Amino acid sequence: MPTENNDLPSSAEVLSAAQNIAGFVHRTPLIRSRQLDERAGTSLRFKCEHLQKVGAFKARGASNALCRLPPGTAMVATHSSGNHGAALAWAAAKRGLACTVVMPETAPMAKRAAVASYGAEIVFCGPSLRDRESALQKVVDEKGAHVVPPFDDRRIIAGQGTVALEILQQCREEGFTPDIVVAPVGGGGLLAGIGLALAGLAPDTMVLGAEPAGADDAQRSLRGGVHITEQHPDTMADGLRTTLGRRNYAVIRRTVRDIVTVSEGAIVDALELLWTRTKQLVEPSAAVSLAAVLEHGARFRDKRVVAVLTGGNMDLGRVSELLAQREGRQ
Repeated sequence: MPTENNDLPSSAEVLSAAQNIAGFVHRTPLIRSRQLDERAGTSLRFKCEHLQKVGAFKARGASNALCRLPPGTAMVATHSSGNHGAALAWAAAKRGLACTVVMPETAPMAKRAAVASYGAEIVFCGPSLRDRESALQKVVDEKGAHVVPPFDDRRIIAGQGTVALEILQQCREEGFTPDIVVAPVGGGGLLAGIGLALAGLAPDTMVLGAEPAGADDAQRSLRGGVHITEQHPDTMADGLRTTLGRRNYAVIRRTVRDIVTVSEGAIVDALELLWTRTKQLVEPSAAVSLAAVLEHGARFRDKRVVAVLTGGNMDLGRVSELLAQREGRQ
């Protein structure tokens, strides 16, 4: 079903979100590696959202959503593979609200532990979006919780868009405006928010999305002009296995130039480079933006590029496993 324009967030809502979440979230660093500049053939910065509260950009959207709850709300709920669930649990605890998070049984242990550490109740379900939504509806029916969706929500999109406001401010403090901002895309809250913010404030900056080739619904949706709502993802980037939300797709098709895909090998290579060259421990989903710059070098060469590192919540035991995969390919 088409999304009406009045159902979508505006650029002004991103500016309001920045005011709403001030004091709750970090202004995360923008860092650079000369070695990676040379490797990529570009002037490359990384927006370090893995250093955000709860270890992911999701804290922004969750904080903004809870600033705009209906009066009298006592409980919130969501479904999440991990980072949004942790962010909502954290934001709810800050405000004295009860929180329930529906998580797929395949969610990484580190992300399960993070959600639990903020005091949320966890309800496990099957891996599909349909499984998540069915379990969440049961929570709503039984407990009367207010749902805060992980991405298909104008409050969430506006909150995630504050990443772009900081990028613009930090780049301008260095004396330039970025040519390209590239961000991973799963449900599309971050990419839609960035596109929305930059369309209003820096329309000459190109916005690109990046996703695994094994979870390429966003690229197929954008290039084909038809919103794809089902897929069977096959990727190590667990945060990018979901399909685009309805509002997210509508915003992205208006504000994002293109979406590129990357191989699993490129994700592992990007992870190792980020771990060893920048000393930043990011999760596979976060490395997809650098993987895109390296695997699609011609699109980025000689440009001023900001790649968003979205999260750092991963099981440390997987580090040796991922590096072993890389060694096995050599």
